[in-house]
Amino acid sequence: MMKANKVLFITQEITPYVSESEMSKVGRYLPQAIQERGREIRTFMPKWGNINERRNQLHEVIRLSGMNLIIDDTDHPLIIKVASIQSARMQVYFIDNDDYFQNRLQTTDENGVEYDDNDARAIFYARGVLETVKKLRWCPDIIHCHGWISALVPLYVKKAYKEEPSFRDSKIIYSIYNDQFASCFNDDFTSKLLIKGISEEDLQMVKHPVNYTELMKLALSYSDGVIQNSPDVNAEAMAYAKECQLPVLEYQSQEDYFDAFNQFYDQVWDAKNKEE
Repeated sequence: MMKANKVLFITQEITPYVSESEMSKVGRYLPQAIQERGREIRTFMPKWGNINERRNQLHEVIRLSGMNLIIDDTDHPLIIKVASIQSARMQVYFIDNDDYFQNRLQTTDENGVEYDDNDARAIFYARGVLETVKKLRWCPDIIHCHGWISALVPLYVKKAYKEEPSFRDSKIIYSIYNDQFASCFNDDFTSKLLIKGISEEDLQMVKHPVNYTELMKLALSYSDGVIQNSPDVNAEAMAYAKECQLPVLEYQSQEDYFDAFNQFYDQVWDAKNKEE
């Protein structure tokens, strides 16, 4: 009997909701494959402004929406939407907000300029997913994070949400892609992270200014395993994962990765539980 039965996918991109890419194809087909191998799944992504709600039949889940998340002393309403991929028998939950996602693209705007509030968008997404999973009263064994927008999930799970029944026993796997961004986060980024359960001491590994590499190090510092999900990824981040003595799954070909990931979930689950 599998020990890590429930897997939560927190993803940056899923096709067909956004254009096909290495990450969006993993976001689409990995959860289906894991579900077909007998595990229970939930899948989340941001409701980027380029997602056509009508064509993709998104609708708001009123019972899950309505909460406000405070970021930098400002209230931001959390809106939850859902759609189904019928052929995969899979639901996708979308995290939405007028300020951070509506009418806005992913990392950059229409002119290729990176959004200057990408740090706050990542904070909102991470906390929005975790609050929604709490409302669902679902307890994932494995949380698998994909893309820089999910990089703050490990910190929040291990610190701010560590006593929450939904996440008390969760193990976190972070996938590193070739999704680097060029600009640095705002100077007050780490102060925006400080909510109950997170102190400045918990962020001491972060060097300013916070660039992509520093964000990856923060994610890996609170992860239980790491997967190299692209052939070419940030070398410093991978070196840091090995420095942290994390279980590492090297890059897998598109033909082989379903079973490799499936086995890695149990490897990480077993390793952490033996430590505890």
